[in-house]
Amino acid sequence: MSMSAAKPAGKAKKSPIKISAADRIYYVVINVLLGAFFVIVLAPLINIVASSFSSADAVLKGKVMLWPVDFNLEGYKAVFDYRGIWRSYANTIYYTVLGTFINLFMTMIAAYPLARRDLPLKKPIVMLFMFTMLFSGGMIPNYLLIRNLHWINSIWAIVIPGAISVYNMIIARTFIQNIPSDIEEAARIDGCSDAYYFWRMVLPLSKTVIAVLALYYAVGHWNDYFTPWLYMNKPEKYPLQIILRTILIMNTFDAESMMEDDLIANKALQDLLKYSLIIVSSAPILVVYPFAKKFFLKGVMIGALKG
Repeated sequence: MSMSAAKPAGKAKKSPIKISAADRIYYVVINVLLGAFFVIVLAPLINIVASSFSSADAVLKGKVMLWPVDFNLEGYKAVFDYRGIWRSYANTIYYTVLGTFINLFMTMIAAYPLARRDLPLKKPIVMLFMFTMLFSGGMIPNYLLIRNLHWINSIWAIVIPGAISVYNMIIARTFIQNIPSDIEEAARIDGCSDAYYFWRMVLPLSKTVIAVLALYYAVGHWNDYFTPWLYMNKPEKYPLQIILRTILIMNTFDAESMMEDDLIANKALQDLLKYSLIIVSSAPILVVYPFAKKFFLKGVMIGALKG
């Protein structure tokens, strides 16, 4: 036997995947379009950040593009000197935390039974949920209901009517359906009840989709201004978005909330305050998103697959 024959056969090399010319053109076009879309979205954000760190005079004269001009923190100082900001910030955090908790609780306790194959009348119940995605009572009946419940100027008017999103519930239901049935069978053998199985098995295994839904709900509550604007008429209960809307759209400032009278008469500083307030109001969500990003794609993809 020759030495060459005694050598062990090496691993077969994988042939590279061949990409056709049409595929190359497709990938180039897609990358160019995505790059252009990215620039279109990112440019205004960079401009807002740059404007918030620029001088009031540079902002008023339109000198700021993608880089701060005459760097200073005058805008942020004006924001934090505005008393209404702190109160509305606390209101928004309170509404967001409580609202997100209620949303997750209602979504998961609705998704779990609908994910069970042995649920009686499962299809009619699912159809009732789907019906609410297409039809609603309308704004006026909703307002009359909230008023009759004496929830005007109450946090319940914000967190209860939208306590569950059917779209998010379907994502959670599909995710739960993909949990291996062997886990439930083993739990049944050990004498596990439905409630115990849900709290001790389903919820821990659903951390990924819960993180995604928490981000969805939290962003919705944080950015919501129409619901508080509709049901809140006391300034001390306004969330941050109402204050932001008043300054950006109505271009008005509450003189009693100002620490410096010069801000009221200084048009340039008022414009600078708008940019700084946008950054301050968006910062919490921008900070939280990177931590939830690792769960985001996985949770959406798994929850979107039909079990």
